Amino acid sequence: MDRDANVVYANEAVRKAAGDDRLTLELNRFNLEFNLDPVPARGSPFASIEKTLQDTLLKLDQAAAASGAGIVPIGILPTLTTSQLGAHAMTDLPRYHALASALRHRRGEDFAIRIQGLETLDMRWGDVTLEGANTSFQFHYRVDPADFRDVWNTASLLTPLMTALAANSPLLFGRRLWQETRIPLFEQSVDSRVAHTFRARLPPRVGFGNGWLREGIHELFVEGAYLFPPLMPVMPEATAPGELGAMRLHQGSIWSWNRPIYDPADGGHIRIELRALPAGPTCADMCANAAVFIGLIEAMKPYINTIIPGLPFRYATENFYNAAHHGLEAIMLWPDIDSSTLRERTVADILGELLPMVPVGLSGLGVSASDIDRAVSIAADTLGSRQNGSRWLLDNLARLTADGSDKQAALRTLVNQYRQRALSNTPVSQWERL
Repeated sequence: MDRDANVVYANEAVRKAAGDDRLTLELNRFNLEFNLDPVPARGSPFASIEKTLQDTLLKLDQAAAASGAGIVPIGILPTLTTSQLGAHAMTDLPRYHALASALRHRRGEDFAIRIQGLETLDMRWGDVTLEGANTSFQFHYRVDPADFRDVWNTASLLTPLMTALAANSPLLFGRRLWQETRIPLFEQSVDSRVAHTFRARLPPRVGFGNGWLREGIHELFVEGAYLFPPLMPVMPEATAPGELGAMRLHQGSIWSWNRPIYDPADGGHIRIELRALPAGPTCADMCANAAVFIGLIEAMKPYINTIIPGLPFRYATENFYNAAHHGLEAIMLWPDIDSSTLRERTVADILGELLPMVPVGLSGLGVSASDIDRAVSIAADTLGSRQNGSRWLLDNLARLTADGSDKQAALRTLVNQYRQRALSNTPVSQWERL
């Protein structure tokens, strides 16, 4: 973005200036993706990831200066306008042109967007660049195939809680929508289904899932082949046994919030891509959220089969969308194992009860005490202050406009102040009010 907090179409120039092969061009020309090298889940993995992210963020910020821009890690840029999206905003790569064409062709009409929060967004859009308004922190966790079912189900149970804790996308086109507006925006902006047809009854390509996993990762790949027609008009070249190129290409066009990954690297392995978390506010917050997520998965997976019978999957799905809508104020249905009942509880209460389990899960992996303490401390401060990225943005926008000040000017101030704090790597729970 530039000094006026407008997007700058410079992802190719910034990538070239940075000279880092781990950078790839995203769908829209104002967005870059940084792919970290994998680290072992022992020692200080989260400190290592945090340092790499922070160092890279500052280097990218310097590289962007040549284009009159700076970098900001955020779920959706609050100052983004509709005029800054459209065909002119899309990165000129065959992959994105093919994807855009296939989705539009299957839908046969404009994409319909309706998001109702504190304010309402109701519009139609002719291409996929609305999806490119979203920026995520996508965290991959490698899983032993024998444990995949239980890890997957535990991750699905916990994703609503982590979405609420990490929320950082409350504003789109200046409107106050959901605490994590990325969720409905992504789902609706690439939805190729059309109402009043058979396809409308099929699940969306972006969604929370279709049920608790019964066996293993294979059933997810089979489900994807049955339910979703291929989008990419190419077939991978013949590959060696075990590479499964066609399946991996197809799976890459199904954007479930938790996505199964098969990778032939390192002798072949499987991962879960946890996709619901937004970019930002800081590297410290992102890595703390990832650490808490993994710690809870590891601590709770031995008990998951006694938990999920008390929570039909449709309620887990409702929990997810409640979390995206209301953030830390969300109320969820949560199983009470002791009394064999479902109870309504706040996200903050549930997370406060579960947080002491994080050290159990992480220490079982061999994660250092310093990594564990930092993650738990940051998460506890976020819960105690009730201030994540979304809450800070909304509260301060209200303050900046309380005297009737121009909203666009307030948004520019808000985003510039956010950017300064984001680059400082001070956790968002400690950010002062404007």
